[in-house]
Amino acid sequence: MPTSKIITRDFIFAFLAQFAFSSALFILIPTLPIYLSRLKSPETEIGILIGVSSVSSLLIRPIVGRALLRISERNFMLGGAFLFTFSSIAYLFASPFWPLFIVRVFQGIGFALFFTASTTLIANISPEDRRVQSIGYFLLTSNIAFALVPSFGMFLINRFSFTILFGFCTVVSLGSLYLTTRLEKREVVPLDDTSPVDRSFLSRKALPPSIIGFFTHIIWGAITAFFPLYAINQGVKNPGPFFATFAVMVILGRALGGRILDLYSREKIIFPCLMTLIISMIILAFSKTLPMFILAAIIWGIGNAFLFPTLVAYAIDLAGPSRGPALGTFTAFCDLGVGLGAVIMGIILRWTNYRVMFLCLAFVGVIAFLYFNFFVRKRRV
Repeated sequence: MPTSKIITRDFIFAFLAQFAFSSALFILIPTLPIYLSRLKSPETEIGILIGVSSVSSLLIRPIVGRALLRISERNFMLGGAFLFTFSSIAYLFASPFWPLFIVRVFQGIGFALFFTASTTLIANISPEDRRVQSIGYFLLTSNIAFALVPSFGMFLINRFSFTILFGFCTVVSLGSLYLTTRLEKREVVPLDDTSPVDRSFLSRKALPPSIIGFFTHIIWGAITAFFPLYAINQGVKNPGPFFATFAVMVILGRALGGRILDLYSREKIIFPCLMTLIISMIILAFSKTLPMFILAAIIWGIGNAFLFPTLVAYAIDLAGPSRGPALGTFTAFCDLGVGLGAVIMGIILRWTNYRVMFLCLAFVGVIAFLYFNFFVRKRRV
């Protein structure tokens, strides 16, 4: 049963395990596109190899979400950490295109298992009146890792080699696996009054926030795939500060304003957050220097600080007790956005340029804003 406090033993171990897992994931964000580029992979292939991880993840998430109604979150976290360790080792031997394609598929499956289960675990052990705040604090694991490891990854490949980079991924993945074993074995009580809707792998009730998450993660997928290459083309040797600034703003926003997430309606928080995505992409389209990149990251980070945990909580609110399927649906849509963002923007980039690509991302933000305003917000009012 949830206790009245957020910080518990399982919360701490899940937090540390997620931090290690996120570190292994995020260190590849600025480095993997560079690695593929140095292996002479064209933009289209880079987009596919970056995006296929999310596509494989989205296919697994709804199944995991449904299974979490009957199977302990700890078991799925263990499976995800094991697959991520395996794929980190495989990077040392795989080459583009098909060998790396298979490695990225396994990595996506591991990510789906771990993140869906860990977020569901936190939602289940958190007190009702502080659930959004608890989820927001837990998601800081990814933001702290995002602030630290991308720049560290660039340091490893500039000072040492990609072999050292992939070795680091393997070590921290093993660390995540060990920390997950420290979680208590929690018994899952199956729901007796499951409705016909709940028997499906996708949660229809969670679709509105999931669709918004889909659009916002198209932006995320494209930025993580191609911003490192764009920054280097503009003479910025280390794109890490851009991602670090983004992460720091998310951390500050959730740390200083975490309670806001439980005080105001979901709609009042989502509305301005979507505006920040549009503004930041427009700025990025016309930026060529590191200070301008940092400005875009600040605005983008402020919006994401409140947007993602609010959407997660929104999905949980709408789904009721079926939190596993709701989170499986939400995260699957987000993964679909990441995968399509990398692939589609890779095609656009091949035929146009970076400015057009960033403006296309701003337009995606406009679509998300219009959908929320006319199909979600007004209907609920």
